[in-house]
Amino acid sequence: MAEKRDFDDFLEKFHKHRQLMMEELHKVIIGQDDVIEQIMAAIFTGGHCLLVGVPGLAKTLVVSTIAKILDVEFKRVQFTPDLMPSDITGTNVLEESEAGRREFRFVQGPVFTNILLADEINRTPPKTQAALLQAMQEHEVTNGQMTYDLPDPFFVIATQNPIEQEGTYPLPEAQLDRFMFNVKVDYPSQDEEERILEATTGGERAEVRKILSAKSILYLQKQINAIEASPLMISYVTRIVRATRPGDGSAPAFVKDLIDWGAGPRAGQYLIMGAKAMAAMDGRPAISPADIRKVAIPVLRHRISANFQAQAEGYSTDDLVTRLVKEIPEPNVPKYE
Repeated sequence: MAEKRDFDDFLEKFHKHRQLMMEELHKVIIGQDDVIEQIMAAIFTGGHCLLVGVPGLAKTLVVSTIAKILDVEFKRVQFTPDLMPSDITGTNVLEESEAGRREFRFVQGPVFTNILLADEINRTPPKTQAALLQAMQEHEVTNGQMTYDLPDPFFVIATQNPIEQEGTYPLPEAQLDRFMFNVKVDYPSQDEEERILEATTGGERAEVRKILSAKSILYLQKQINAIEASPLMISYVTRIVRATRPGDGSAPAFVKDLIDWGAGPRAGQYLIMGAKAMAAMDGRPAISPADIRKVAIPVLRHRISANFQAQAEGYSTDDLVTRLVKEIPEPNVPKYE
């Protein structure tokens, strides 16, 4: 009973912290509520985010502002065609000791931080993109025969211009799969755009205050893991993920016609973890089908491949995920207020 009361207190405090964070962010960021919510959900569950949108939509500003209110170490790397893997992970330098011996010393790269902003990640070739694979999955970097642990917590938040633009290199599927969310950053509404122009051309910049520390984030991640995901909800997530695969017997007819390949088990893990974050931010002790639906598109849009027929008929991956979720029956679970 005491444990339940403590957990309820945690949910209440977390809900208040989330509101404080949103208030601070909106001192600088106008609109983009869904983008901010998805980034926060990824951070609170230890995931990575890929922000996709045309230049000038404040993707970098959103990330740097979140880093400021979280009071964690933040580094930004501008990905360019000439960037090398060692520019990210670090390199060995030859030094002479006081005793006159020459020896190599590893100089850490910018990946040794809490939040790494990989700006325009698709502007650099695959060789350099791959430098982040081990860091994102194992939270460590190998250089020669030595392996170095990254700080905890560690997140990669990458920005990406649309693939169709000149001078971009599509991310390989293995790297895309390591991002918890693929977050679409869209144009602001007319009212939001007017407020942006008014706020950014007046000469004054708002200051944000720090809300959470790195230690607090680790504590929140541990507590959010305790959010309940009932067997019914796990079964619901499993059915959604398996239905994305054209070769699976449970896949709807339109999936077999319009999708080349579907999502793997990691998609199901991220659906559950994302739903837990959404429930926690809302102050609820268990996930619901609505939480799953809320994160379905950002989790699945980069994990399924629409075929030529789908493209010819004008279907995007977002359209396919939306249609799929509507076709999978929801379980009957208790509703938490």
